[in-house]
Amino acid sequence: MSHKTEFLYLSEQDTIKAGVLDAVKCIDNAEEVFTLLSKGDYLMGGSNHNSHGLGIVFPKESPFPNMPVAGPDRRFVAMPAYLGGRFDVCGNKWYGSNAENPKKGLPRSVLTVTLNDKDTGEPLSFMSANLLSAARTGAVPGVAARHLARKDSEVVTVLGCGQINRSCLRSILTQLPNAKKIVCYDIFEEAGKKFLGWAKEELGIDGIVTTDLEEAVRAGEVITVAASRLKPLYIKDEWLQEGVTLLITGPMQSDDSFWMNTKLIYDNVRLHEAYVQEAVESGDKAASYASVIGGPIYTLIDDGKIRPLVESTSIGEVILGEKEGRADSKERVTFVACGMATFDVGLGYDLYQTALKEGIGQKLVLWDDPYQK
Repeated sequence: MSHKTEFLYLSEQDTIKAGVLDAVKCIDNAEEVFTLLSKGDYLMGGSNHNSHGLGIVFPKESPFPNMPVAGPDRRFVAMPAYLGGRFDVCGNKWYGSNAENPKKGLPRSVLTVTLNDKDTGEPLSFMSANLLSAARTGAVPGVAARHLARKDSEVVTVLGCGQINRSCLRSILTQLPNAKKIVCYDIFEEAGKKFLGWAKEELGIDGIVTTDLEEAVRAGEVITVAASRLKPLYIKDEWLQEGVTLLITGPMQSDDSFWMNTKLIYDNVRLHEAYVQEAVESGDKAASYASVIGGPIYTLIDDGKIRPLVESTSIGEVILGEKEGRADSKERVTFVACGMATFDVGLGYDLYQTALKEGIGQKLVLWDDPYQK
């Protein structure tokens, strides 16, 4: 019995045609994924089913001349996941990253996503995923803005004026009907100016540029954090105004008093529990905490200063009405997101389905009949 297997290849331009830049579509998709995470209808890697991924860590030195050695943000990572619900599909995001890439005219990271039949393992689609990954990353704080931010918020502060915060701001603004101004902070003023120019042209919003972190933070009613991992921001508690919504997509540090007096909402508590478990197993918990966004929070939990993760809230529970989100307009709310392959699989699946319906992409044959059976 012969069995032909083919899959759909989607280039970056194909994913654009399929709607990867449609912010509201991406937010709706991410919101649905969040509900599945809270129900537990998903799997990721590792024995805890919540591992962020498996990466190749390059050595500082090597006797082999062709072997890559460690450098800034230099890594390869595989991020497998199964997503249930209507998606009911397996997938993997694969990326290589190198801070030297822009010198070669390339993005810092080069990403692809593969979708596979959950039963047979056959590939369904192979697609360019730089835009997909950025879109799902931006959609996550977009969902948080939908459910946690004050709808009367007028000023959005952008901390870190790179590509990720472009995607974050694109999504966040769709959920803030009264937003009138953005404050763009970056250690490089030129980056802030470039970001503001883009925001004016694409999103139709004006604002200011500053290299003064305190000025930027004090102004923000909604703050999106996606600054460099190489130099995490330190945001003082006293700078953050009453009723602020802080959307953390990149690392930041703050006074213990801030973390202890803000309502913490997580993307998925199980993921953060896995980070803590892996930190303990590593034998160097402090170093492991320092490498992840939630590290400062985990330290305070270990010290008994804030409630443990098992008693904490995932945003999916807020969406489902199982737990409280923002209680009132004066409450400071902080949303912490670390990124999960489930979102790449979920958005990739919807792009794949759209492409099938609209004849986008190119079908490629794996085999007309497998040689080995």
